[in-house]
Amino acid sequence: MAGRTLRVLVADDNESIRRSIYQILRSQADIEVVCEAVDGADAVRKIREHELDVVLLDITMPNMNGLEVAEIIKTEFPSVQVLIVSQHDSRGFQWAALAAGVSGYVNKSNVGRDLIPELRRLQCSRRSA
Repeated sequence: MAGRTLRVLVADDNESIRRSIYQILRSQADIEVVCEAVDGADAVRKIREHELDVVLLDITMPNMNGLEVAEIIKTEFPSVQVLIVSQHDSRGFQWAALAAGVSGYVNKSNVGRDLIPELRRLQCSRRSA
């Protein structure tokens, strides 16, 4: 796995959030944003079309929320890791995300600080699996 590019989908209904996350990720030579999704249904379609390592999901999206998408991913693509990137900071949302099978949770207010370290953690766990 060393030297392998981490292939990522970014799913958020807010275009400025998607752009911000894209800018953070493009600064890393070994992370490729393969595609973006504007809602939950779009995310599911693109997950089925592309070979991905990690999907970044917002929780509150139209046409299927992030937790519903996470459950589909874990059923259909168990090797794909899911990282929730959400504005919701409550433990309830975090527990619901973990119950849906996600691998991690980053609050949007901390995305500039926490996103890359969290992706690195996921990348290391993929290598050791």
